[in-house]
Amino acid sequence: MHENDVPSRNAGRIERKEIPDMPAGSSKSHGRRSISASTRPRELVAGGPEMADSWTAKVITLYPQVFPGVLAASLTGKALETGLWGLETIDLRGFGAGRHLNVDDTPAGGGAGMVLRADVVGAALEHARRDIPDAPGDWPTVALSPRGVPFTQQTAIRLSRTRGVTLICGRFEGLDQRVIDQYAIEEVSLGDFILTGGEIAAQALIDATVRLIPRVLGNQASVENESFADGLLEHPQYTRPVVWAGHRIPEVLLSGHHGRIGNWRRAMAERLTKQRRPDLWRAYCETNGRNPEEDLEL
Repeated sequence: MHENDVPSRNAGRIERKEIPDMPAGSSKSHGRRSISASTRPRELVAGGPEMADSWTAKVITLYPQVFPGVLAASLTGKALETGLWGLETIDLRGFGAGRHLNVDDTPAGGGAGMVLRADVVGAALEHARRDIPDAPGDWPTVALSPRGVPFTQQTAIRLSRTRGVTLICGRFEGLDQRVIDQYAIEEVSLGDFILTGGEIAAQALIDATVRLIPRVLGNQASVENESFADGLLEHPQYTRPVVWAGHRIPEVLLSGHHGRIGNWRRAMAERLTKQRRPDLWRAYCETNGRNPEEDLEL
């Protein structure tokens, strides 16, 4: 995509509109927020009144063209299209320094790699903050970083109850610590592994959060009964045919006895959690007054 090609949604299609002389640092909106031709930066939260109160993710990235990516598919994509949530990308390169729009520099004190500059990221954050509330809890700023605190279902629940979130997709060796301190940025990690950048992690975080917004999923009960909802992994699931490759659905699930089915599912969830996630099992037992060493036959 050319840097001046701006996607807008219309009846499920993405149309490209050439915008002459688009200023550096402009943002792009997805979903029902359309962007029309202009020689001035568009206000970040644009569009009709139907979008005014929707949860919004603002993503600061060097690769805005990879969004919405997988978020445009399935239920999250439909919810984006109908305005249940909003997505805005902010091109970090547009805030770069000098004629070459540099966004990074060598680490102070020496060492390998490059570090995203505080002045560049700070300018992008100021651009993103023009129309969001001052209270950090209403609109937190999160940097995707392997040194961050683990992202959990509880984090997704907390973020889904805010008005929106600003995400910074890290690159290279990360952000200058001064910008993290200045803006009270939360650092969040998807796990103990390294990605080339934060864009994939940002899409995963947004997906996990958006699906908790009311009306995004067709059946809200599916959110209440899935893994981590009560501190346990989810029980095994089965469907037709009753017998496949010599394997039969457990008889209890065919009994029609809801009490027995519920007990079986709870027992299986506990067993799987103890086997696969001892950390979750210990936390669950502590919360429920159980002995984490109790024997659960697997």
